[in-house]
Parts: sequence; structure tokens; C-alpha cells
Amino acid sequence: MANSTLVTEFLLEVFAETWELRLLLSVLFLLVYLGSLLGNFTIIIATTVDPTLNTPMYFFLRNLSILDMCYVSVTVPNACVNSLTDHRNISMTGCAAQIFLVFFCACVEILFLAVMAQDRYVAICKPLLYPMIMSHQVCIQMTLASLFSCLVIAGMHTIKTFQLSFCHSNMVPQFFCDIPSLLRLSCSDTFINKLLILLTAIGVSGSCFIFIAISYVRILSTVMRVPVKGERGKAFSTCVPHIIVVSLFLSSGAYVYLRTPVTSEVAQEMTLSVLYTIVPPFLNPIIYSLRNKQIKEAVRKVTLRIFFRV
Repeated sequence: MANSTLVTEFLLEVFAETWELRLLLSVLFLLVYLGSLLGNFTIIIATTVDPTLNTPMYFFLRNLSILDMCYVSVTVPNACVNSLTDHRNISMTGCAAQIFLVFFCACVEILFLAVMAQDRYVAICKPLLYPMIMSHQVCIQMTLASLFSCLVIAGMHTIKTFQLSFCHSNMVPQFFCDIPSLLRLSCSDTFINKLLILLTAIGVSGSCFIFIAISYVRILSTVMRVPVKGERGKAFSTCVPHIIVVSLFLSSGAYVYLRTPVTSEVAQEMTLSVLYTIVPPFLNPIIYSLRNKQIKEAVRKVTLRIFFRV
């Protein structure tokens, strides 16, 4: 931190000013949080225990579920505790850790969704080459590359953010620490920070969204040539929800990070943040896996095995 920094800690927003509404929202978000943990943990157990799910598709689903459990755990529990106890303080170190983890998880989420779109494209459009293109070694390499690249990107953004001086205010208009909120509190020149955000948005989010969209367009065009109508409906019911969740995730995140710094309602800020930090980890298990017959069968087997042993 620079010597001119006057702020030594930040104050986070709570969900609402009135206790009744704060309690209601805290309970609601805790239920969503527990639902996210349960859904993702179920997928992790099912894809690990069932040997029939030892394929690249379920390998990436398991990785996404592990990531989503971490992603939603970075913000929701702390925010709910803060709202219920009215404890808003967060240290510089705690704020930096939260910014790094949120940015890292969001970055890896985007790359994982792109890799999963690639997996589905190869499986449907190039089935004969699928074992060679999506080998186990390639899957591990893509996963490690996603983690390492996002580790570097998140670290770079976190370091650049906390090289700034904060002297305007220490009230963060958000229920967790995020970069756009801190840039508005800084009294330093934030041009480099905003340029890095723009380049990351174009290089990572933009390219991944285009890649995902093209993959699903090719998948749908391939499926449309299949004479069986049932298969077409199944493909549409699978691809369209995927695209909706990806679009919601990227559009809300892009609006928060790329818009010009203006004074806006705290409720609007928090609502947009919910769309890219809480909603995707909750919906991903439902859309990507729990509607899958093989996952349902694996969950049934695991459940029966547990109760049979008991």
C-alpha cells in the first residue's frame, strides 16, 4: 500500500437497512447457498463413485461443481453473518483476499464453461475423433492451464488494485469487496486498472463467450440434421439453458466491471452482483447435471448404497 493511504479498513454494505428485510434476505441467501452446496456436492460424489461416469464430460462437471462450491462460499456466508450481526468491518488483507478469490473463481468459471462447450461440440459433431481430442491427458492439461492463467490474472488485478490510495471513503457499496467498488473509492489514477479490466474482459470473457456461442450453434446445426425429433428437442432443452446462464453470468459481470463510474443505488449494485456470484453456482447443477439421466441414476445408486449400509 502507498504511504498516502488513509483508509485502513473498509465497511461493507448489509442486505437491507431494516432488520426484518435483512433477516428475510439473509435466510433466503443462506437457503440458496445450502442448495448450491448440496447440488454441487451431489454431483461430485456421483461422478466420483460411479465408474460409468468416468468420461471427460463428467470430469469437467466435477471440476465445475468443486469450483462453484468455492465460488459461492467466498461471499455468501460472510455477507449473511455481517447482515445478521451488523458487523460491517473488513480489513485490507481480508478485502484483498476476497477480491482475489472472487476474481479467480469467476475467471476459472468462464474458462471451464468454454472447455465444457468444446467437449460437447467434439462429442456431438466429431464423435469419431472424440477419444483422441478429449483424452484424459488433454482434459488435465486444459484444467491446469485454466487454473494457472486465472491465478496470474487474478493476482495481477488484486496487486494493481491495492497499489492505489483510498482516501475518499471506506464505505464499499457492496456486500463483498470487488474491484469496481474500490476503484470508485480511490483517490489515485485508476486508468491502468480500468485498462486491465477492459483487456481481461475482451481477452477472456469476450473470446470465451464467442467460442461458447459458436460451439452451441454448430451443435444445434448438427442436431437439426438428425431426423429424430426427440433428439432435436433434447438438444434444444440442453443448449438453450446453458446459453442463458452463460449470458446472464457474463452480461451482469461485464456491466458491473465495464460501465463508467456513476453513482447508483446500492440495491442495484447488489442485485447485479448476485447475478454473477450466487445465481450461476446455484443453477449450474440443475442445468448441467441434475437433469441428466446418468447423473440421476448415479445419485440413486449412491443413495441406495448409503441406506443399505445403514
